Amino acid sequence: MFTLGLDYGTNSVRCLIVRCSDGAEFGSCVIDYPSGKQGILLDPKDHHLARQHPGDYLVGIEKSVKGALAAAKKKRGFDASRILGIGVDTTGSSPIPVDAQNRPLALDKKWKKNLSAQCWLWKDHTGWREAAKITELAAKNRPQYIGKCGNTYSSEWWWSKIWHCLNVAPEVFQAAYSWVELADWVPSVLAGVTDPRQVKRGVCAAGHKAMYSDEWGGLPDKEFLTLLDPRLADLRDRLYEKAHDATEPAGTLSAEWAKKLGLPAGIPIAIGEFDVHYGAIGCGVREGTLVKVIGTSTCDCGVVSADKVVPDIPGICGIVKGAILPGFYGIEAGQSAVGDIFKWWVEVVNGGDGALHAKLTKEAAKQKPGQSGLLALDWNNGNRTILVDQLLTGLLLGQTLYTTQAEIYRALIEGTAFGARAIIERIREYGVPIDRVVCAGGIAEKNPLLMQIYADVTGCTMQVAGSSQACALGSAVAAAVLAKAHPNFAAAQEAMTSVQPKQYRPIPANQKVYDQLYRLYRKVHDSFGGLDKASDLSRVMKDLLSIKSEQS
Repeated sequence: MFTLGLDYGTNSVRCLIVRCSDGAEFGSCVIDYPSGKQGILLDPKDHHLARQHPGDYLVGIEKSVKGALAAAKKKRGFDASRILGIGVDTTGSSPIPVDAQNRPLALDKKWKKNLSAQCWLWKDHTGWREAAKITELAAKNRPQYIGKCGNTYSSEWWWSKIWHCLNVAPEVFQAAYSWVELADWVPSVLAGVTDPRQVKRGVCAAGHKAMYSDEWGGLPDKEFLTLLDPRLADLRDRLYEKAHDATEPAGTLSAEWAKKLGLPAGIPIAIGEFDVHYGAIGCGVREGTLVKVIGTSTCDCGVVSADKVVPDIPGICGIVKGAILPGFYGIEAGQSAVGDIFKWWVEVVNGGDGALHAKLTKEAAKQKPGQSGLLALDWNNGNRTILVDQLLTGLLLGQTLYTTQAEIYRALIEGTAFGARAIIERIREYGVPIDRVVCAGGIAEKNPLLMQIYADVTGCTMQVAGSSQACALGSAVAAAVLAKAHPNFAAAQEAMTSVQPKQYRPIPANQKVYDQLYRLYRKVHDSFGGLDKASDLSRVMKDLLSIKSEQS
């Protein structure tokens, strides 16, 4: 028996077909999004804007599934009729404005080229003003709403994006009957749901990004939303009342999509989760494990038994019951840019490609920790954790007339490692155990230099997920449990997930130097982040952005 996982990333969608008994991968296919620049719709006048065309997601379903099926059919023992279920993970928060038939506005000719009618990709930060206002009003009126998400609401999240659409494109907001998170929309499409009110919403997206909790009756109450804008309070009636964990199916595969894809009709579709949350399952997450999915950004996930009390942790992305594994609190943190920072340096600044990445990695590996005299902050796309401030920017200190490309490349890697350490220290500070770190993603697999630096900086042994497609695998695991191929998630993870034999252990001599550098990183981090009131430099980056905006 087999299950299928669909993984919607920032630049592409991938489909993975796995055997339920052992997680063996029988077929996979990756399809790049055809629209925009590497799948992202941009605005040269606003670097905060990042959208995607919803039509790309439909193209991605059909092409990736058919491609994976074609690959799987070449292997003995496979038959598409033996696929038991489908799981879906996506980026987030990536909300889509839809009409009363659950059809994205951007698929209508009238709205096709309107950027506000597209999917608002996770990395869109245009709603930073709205996010700050939500934080301010929640702190005064509903502190519990943001207590579980680090006491600061982010511009990457659901309400700030929808409110910003209302403020800058009221015609789009007015035309939208409802909004659906990408992680919920794709399963609803496969299930043939044509009413947004009937879309099964996942607690992963709802709890981490939309301030949902059963403790206060679901989404924020209408009285609070009215403080933002009465039209948001009206929208609440067209959203949802209940969100579900992975024990609840999102639906079953419709006859239309079954015929289109060549799959059995009626098979269950797992509830949608964010890529890294299902990725954590694909890495074998358990209590005490921190999973780091290292991609364009990095998301860190852990779980704690729901029988325990987890204190609110300032500056993290959320503590949500059932967000990853049923019966556990899901804890999320992360960095807004990691792979994107290396890509910016190699491809944007230096005009290189994969060959230059490899060349600079090789040269950087010859350097000793601290040898370049450089120190970098990992804020090129803002700070997701622990400052939760998307108006912070990158910083590089210590360059001279002799500084090289490779030295800066290594400093940028080290900067992301320092950011990773800050997250680990914050989570541990509030009593959440971390006794092992499992990393996933192409960078973790392909860049031993980065993995060793992460081990040396954090003091943690770094393991690498056994699957190169951990997010898609986690989605397939969820489908296997739902289809009763395994009795529960623990059994499914035991059978279907693994880690690679190679581990990266901290090198004591390197640790000693990195401890010194990390103390300097925290001084700069706290000053530019506004934590050190005696040397508060938090306005510098914001004022630079303000001048940039005025001159643009």
